Amino acid sequence: MLALALAHVGALPSFAADPAKTLHVGFSIAETSFDPPFASDAASDSIIANVFDTMLDYDYLARPVKLVPRALEAMPTVEDNGKSYLCPVRKGVYFTPDPAFKGKRRELTAGDFAYAFKRLLDPAVKSPWLWLIEGKIEGGDAARQQALKTGHFDYDAPIAGLEVVDRYTLRIRLVAPDLRFPYVLAVPNISAQAREVVEAYGADIGAHPVGTGPYMLGEYKRSTRIVLDANPGYRETTYVPAGPIPPSSEPVAAALKGKRLPQNARVEISVIEEGQARWLAFLKREIDFLDIVPVEFIPEALDAQGKLKASLASRGIVHDVLLRPNTWWVYFNMEDPVVGGYSREKIALRRAIAMGYDNAEAIRVLLKGRAIPANGPIPPDIAGYDPNLRTEAQIYDPAFSRALLDRFGYKDRDGDGYRETPDGKPLTIERWSTPNSASREGDELWKKNMDAIGIRIVVKKDRVPELRKMARLGKIPMRGDGWNADYPDAENFMQLLYGPSGPENNARFNLPQFNVLYEKARTLPDSPERTKLFDEMTQLVIAYAPWRMTYHILEDSLRHPWIGAYVPHPIRSQWWQYIDVDAAMRAAAH
Repeated sequence: MLALALAHVGALPSFAADPAKTLHVGFSIAETSFDPPFASDAASDSIIANVFDTMLDYDYLARPVKLVPRALEAMPTVEDNGKSYLCPVRKGVYFTPDPAFKGKRRELTAGDFAYAFKRLLDPAVKSPWLWLIEGKIEGGDAARQQALKTGHFDYDAPIAGLEVVDRYTLRIRLVAPDLRFPYVLAVPNISAQAREVVEAYGADIGAHPVGTGPYMLGEYKRSTRIVLDANPGYRETTYVPAGPIPPSSEPVAAALKGKRLPQNARVEISVIEEGQARWLAFLKREIDFLDIVPVEFIPEALDAQGKLKASLASRGIVHDVLLRPNTWWVYFNMEDPVVGGYSREKIALRRAIAMGYDNAEAIRVLLKGRAIPANGPIPPDIAGYDPNLRTEAQIYDPAFSRALLDRFGYKDRDGDGYRETPDGKPLTIERWSTPNSASREGDELWKKNMDAIGIRIVVKKDRVPELRKMARLGKIPMRGDGWNADYPDAENFMQLLYGPSGPENNARFNLPQFNVLYEKARTLPDSPERTKLFDEMTQLVIAYAPWRMTYHILEDSLRHPWIGAYVPHPIRSQWWQYIDVDAAMRAAAH
């Protein structure tokens, strides 16, 4: 059993963080929804993680990362060799007030977590997080199938795998043992929700988050400005490390000792999608954090060795670097009539495109060197990552790419410099990206590379929330995207290519051989045997090329000197409740 990281000394009727302390941050993308089971972008999930409570969380400073209780009294009791988990919900935790509660104080119960799981199963919610529990919860799939048949999910019908033992105890029964299941309990998108709130707001629930976390939604102007206010009824919480912390984090732990969380009364978030605007907002002290330095301003921030430039350091600005477990790629929609399909000539086309793309130039020029090449779906520091993996099918080789296209009948028959399909029809590749300056540079590189191998490529654009909606509907033939680890396991990345996994499988890859390997890996404990299965899955991805692997990004973040008690976390981002703002220093700087 893991030790407690958060010391809770009972729930207080009222708590007010220091009203002088306001944290100002900027989002590079707009939110899509604050409804936990529906949202899946970093902006929305950051709000969700601060407004709602999960059963478990990660300790803020412990390394390697460690799970700890959040809304539970203690870690779940593992039963039946990992087939069942008994979860004791903390007593005296309350939702923030909402008209749906009709003036009554609403306590968090085990039933609220059972309801959260059921919402993932409900087909009407269209949750991209279904893969977390699909095929795992006893009776869960049957309940979902019944809903698909009747057009209505019965939230009152019992599900064997979600047993509300009593008001504060939930037993989760799985179809098969899964020793990694506790990671699921720390994913913010399975946070506790009050059923009466969801039903009161209906289709507009995404704009009305009501949770039990350290913050609550204050002002909200969609896609522009989000303000979080400290939850006045938040339970008494102080930070106590649950495991070993690196020496570099010891001053942060000391600064947090005995401090009531959250420390700031407000978090003001501005949606600033253009990199130049975010950079200027940081320099002008309008935002306190630059979570990720816009790539076009890396030369302004860092020297050739990747160190903070003296001109910024002299202002007290602090530079943090993190290689978060992340992977970026370009996906091809396997159901698209042009780039999709499993026939030899379609595989050859995707491989040729992959080998025609100069990924090294992308890292050097577009990312200013702040990334390492990816040779598979699994990132560094995750079991299954192999830095020596040979991936000839995706190495930049335009001469081989042209030869491969010729061999499979993609030839320039009319002499216009661009190839046609094997049956003589025009060949045009459609790629989607975002309307900002960094993306435009990427578009230009793709066009230059594709022109060099004789493939006509056209670029279409939209904002990230719209692109995600289109991708979930299978309407995007080709696009670059990436994934930060929800939990430290290769399964979290391979699920993006698992056929039945649904909306987040933007490539629509559905290869039976891959699916069988994935399903087998889910049942095994961490072991060389399990890692070998991930190796085999990686080889299939390389062979069929639903993705062109690109890189693992280094995250360079900057913060002003009045921001203290901050350490970037490999899995969780936006630990706003721990951050301290020196309001006097900030005021003096302005």
